[in-house]
Amino acid sequence: MTVTWTEFRRARRRSRQAWLLLAAAALALLGGLFWFFTAGQFAAAEPRTPGPSEAPVLAREWMKPVEAVRSVPAGTAAGVLDTLAVKGRSAKDNYDRSAFGQAWLDVDRNGCDTRNDILRRDLAATEFISGSQCQVAGGTFQEPYTGRMIVFRRGPDTSAEVQIDHVVALGDAWQKGAQQLTAQQREHLANDPLNLIAVDGPTNQDKSASDAATWLPPNKAFRCHYVARQISVKAAYQLWVTAAEKEAMKRILASCPGQQSIVPG
Repeated sequence: MTVTWTEFRRARRRSRQAWLLLAAAALALLGGLFWFFTAGQFAAAEPRTPGPSEAPVLAREWMKPVEAVRSVPAGTAAGVLDTLAVKGRSAKDNYDRSAFGQAWLDVDRNGCDTRNDILRRDLAATEFISGSQCQVAGGTFQEPYTGRMIVFRRGPDTSAEVQIDHVVALGDAWQKGAQQLTAQQREHLANDPLNLIAVDGPTNQDKSASDAATWLPPNKAFRCHYVARQISVKAAYQLWVTAAEKEAMKRILASCPGQQSIVPG
């Protein structure tokens, strides 16, 4: 069979088109593999459902507000941040947890210690120790720092899996103004529901006494509330921020300019 010149040219054109399509597909595949092995595998591992974007402060039915040094100013968190003093850290070598009083005092005098108050406030389907209306035995909650659902069970091997975090760590507060507070004011800071959230134990250990310049919750949906809550606590107890801390806070709040300060109640 004789092939004409025109048919030959058409066949060559179709062959080139096929090779171009194959080359494009190969490039797309290589690009996809490069994305997966650099960032994609981490994006795929992130939870599809975002975690909580805020956390409660008071359950007024059975919790009472703790008297701070002053009321939290209403308004945007960024605006309140601009009212905080900016200074360097004070010495930490004289820090002692006992300066903030005995852990988990019943500062609001509702008959229950602060740890159990916060567990009861933050957990759902709360169960109590038999014969007690205070001691929380179990419950579930969508933990704010990681966004994961966590089951809490009271016990020597399980209680530490859920810890009560000081949003403004006491070690950080000590270096940024708490040394000038009275003993009672420091007790209130350590037991104020505004400064306390039930969180994942290992994540809380990872945070330690860090400020916003060195640690933020892995759950990005919670960061605006977290920073606003730190600002509100520092405003309520007349604590200051470092320049690096303020810059980190401003960077987070730039993504949520409408974020308000956290006013108890």
